Amino acid sequence: MPQSNGSDAPVIAMRLSLWTGVAMLIAKTGAWFLTGSSAIFSDALESIIHLAAVAFASFSLWLSRRPATDRFHYGYERITFFSAGFEGALIAAAAVAIIVTAVYKWMQGLQLESLGLGTLITLAAGLLNGALGWYLIHTGRKNNSLILVANGKHVFTDCWTSLGVIVGLVLVMVTGWKPFDPICAIIMALNILWSGGMLMWTSARGLLDYADPETEQLLRARLDTLAAEAGVEYHQFRLRETGGRVLVELHLLFPDLLPIGEAHAIATRLEAELEKCLDRPVEILTHLEGKEDHEDRHPGRR
Repeated sequence: MPQSNGSDAPVIAMRLSLWTGVAMLIAKTGAWFLTGSSAIFSDALESIIHLAAVAFASFSLWLSRRPATDRFHYGYERITFFSAGFEGALIAAAAVAIIVTAVYKWMQGLQLESLGLGTLITLAAGLLNGALGWYLIHTGRKNNSLILVANGKHVFTDCWTSLGVIVGLVLVMVTGWKPFDPICAIIMALNILWSGGMLMWTSARGLLDYADPETEQLLRARLDTLAAEAGVEYHQFRLRETGGRVLVELHLLFPDLLPIGEAHAIATRLEAELEKCLDRPVEILTHLEGKEDHEDRHPGRR
């Protein structure tokens, strides 16, 4: 059964992300009204999407921390993958909208005003998002929260978008060539689209029970040592991640004459040692089998 680590840090971090998102949206919308910049508009639109994503991520974080029930035996942790996919889809939609808007405004004629003030507002927002993104990723990794890590990476994307906007506005002010503004907006949109696609890919892998090669290699190496020390063999090793835990299943082969009590004690010790391999919660399920008659009972299974 999933267990919460009891820390309120993820909840506090998510609330901070939510209210910061509100402040960023207000600031960037104001900067867009002042300047009429396509690049700033792209930044503001991305903030709207970010705010919607944070709201859903907050709900997902709350749900993922609930204990298992008689209808959801494994808890609700896998909502973290759905949350990442939802956020990625919103980001991708925002990127498409930014490109369409930038091209439309470019074709209609560019009107830019108050670029200096708009640039300063965007710079302040970008720096704040950079600090927030680092905090969310750090807190998420410390508390084994994929939701926070994904949200932190999204915030960092917002930070880089703001910096790209600033580059475009500075180029306009220095050269006087207004198309730099929509060009930078389109470039930033493509970056946002890539970020959204990667989040959706992460979501798909999690929902399809993707087994991380590095995690598997680490667990197998330790399992080989433990099994050799205990004088047992194993097979049917499988693992998957829920977003908060790593679930491991394997079959252990014992001599037929070994008492079941001793076999169970060995399996329990092996599980306890294997759980220490990772820096996040691990849940291990072992199935005990007889070694001598295994082939007769399970032909073709290794």
